[in-house]
Amino acid sequence: MPKPLKVKLIYNYTAGNQNESPQQLIDILLAMQANDILPEVFVIEPGADVRAVVRRALAEGTRLVAVAGGDGTVDSVAHHMVRTPLRLGIIPIGTRNNLALNLGVPADIPGAVALLRNGQPLRIDVGRARSGGVTRHFLELVTIGLVSDLYELTDDLQHGDVTRIGEWISTFMAAEPSQALLTLDAGSKLGHRRVKASGHVVLVANMPYIGPNIQIDPKVSYRDGKLDVFVFSDMTKFHFISFAIRSLAGTVDQEALKHYQVKQLRLHSLPAMNIMADGLELGHGSARIEVLPKALTVMAAHTARGKARRK
Repeated sequence: MPKPLKVKLIYNYTAGNQNESPQQLIDILLAMQANDILPEVFVIEPGADVRAVVRRALAEGTRLVAVAGGDGTVDSVAHHMVRTPLRLGIIPIGTRNNLALNLGVPADIPGAVALLRNGQPLRIDVGRARSGGVTRHFLELVTIGLVSDLYELTDDLQHGDVTRIGEWISTFMAAEPSQALLTLDAGSKLGHRRVKASGHVVLVANMPYIGPNIQIDPKVSYRDGKLDVFVFSDMTKFHFISFAIRSLAGTVDQEALKHYQVKQLRLHSLPAMNIMADGLELGHGSARIEVLPKALTVMAAHTARGKARRK
């Protein structure tokens, strides 16, 4: 009989469908009992200090922190686990659950909980972005420009708040293109490369699936020690909308993008573009973004996507 597994369970009752929240927590605890997992439950309330929970896990010798919530909840906890001996487990009960998709974590609670014990500890890359004195780690991507401007509005619409459609349209119509200068460092002996672009959007991805489960490029890997930069250069707003619609249908037009792989990059834009890291405000205009290779250990499926590319 396996030894009971101790875990810190961080539960966000506001994730996904809140009407299902009480039953979800019961289902999680029953699944943990079935897998001989002993949880200490921490329920996230407004203003909750998840950093203190992570620190307590370190101090007490608990090595597994399981997060039941959406991508935002997982990101907020993982931010404090970078470069620690802790392992991150994911129980996806949010709206998009991109992180679970990227890591091969089952969408159902019993399957996700079983992975806490039977999954593969996988060390993955983490991005770090700095802008205006603020530093954030990110697992998925940094959005720069129009996508950041529309992020909160789009998220509210996806959660059923149709009253914000007018504001979404107004923000979209008022958006102006920016001139962006990117200094790219791929870590080679060739030195830095400078790219000038005029447009509305730049994305810096660490994982292949982003946004509403769109696979931006199957070659993107969270285990290759690099970030993937996608520049939507000279693309009109309406061309971008067409691109987004086709992407939602599962067809990403790679020819519409300029794609670079880097270890770090610096960005300057004018007018100043809005910058977000995994959906959180970071700054405007300028940023420095870099990869931290294998800086976080996660519990993933043995067939997880994003395997390291061959050199």
